[in-house]
Amino acid sequence: MQLLGRSICCVRGGRAVFSGLDFEAASGRALAVTGPNGSGKTSLLRLIAGLLVPSAGSIDLKGGGTELTLPEQSHYLGHRDALKPALSVRENLSFWRDFLGGDAGDGEQTLAQIGLGHAADLPAAYLSAGQRRRLSIGRLLAVRRPVWLLDEPTSTLDAAGQDLFAGLMRDHLGSGGIIIAATHAPLGIETRELRMGGAT
Repeated sequence: MQLLGRSICCVRGGRAVFSGLDFEAASGRALAVTGPNGSGKTSLLRLIAGLLVPSAGSIDLKGGGTELTLPEQSHYLGHRDALKPALSVRENLSFWRDFLGGDAGDGEQTLAQIGLGHAADLPAAYLSAGQRRRLSIGRLLAVRRPVWLLDEPTSTLDAAGQDLFAGLMRDHLGSGGIIIAATHAPLGIETRELRMGGAT
């Protein structure tokens, strides 16, 4: 499987964020998207996820599920944690599993993997920032998809959480997955780097 971007141009609010961008990521590989604020790291992830439309160029997944679009084969984990505060930790995971459909993983196993089994019945509103991030990461495991698009995924995790997530990323890559992560910090896994330019 290979994710390819060719001559991509992103325009937002009438301003060219970047243009002529090429990238590629293959099964079992991670691509770290780096660069200063405003250089288009998040915009690139959102283009791949299908949340934005490129002004020019193409983004294609070769070797994935032929009957599914790229967004249907991707998980986008934004820098904000998309949780429902009134729902419990377990209910949040169940919501995402039902909403996303596909091959659903075991909820209790997912909670154990992200270190939140002890908080399964706690409303998400009571979680710390690091615990909220762990719960968001659980979404990646609740429904398996081959492409992970991660925006500053470790920003609120402590050292133990970062080590845990690095292990989950290694497992995902080991099973043939692809990771593209916008990050200012090391991810704890081997990556290739795509350096974005300054804001234009």
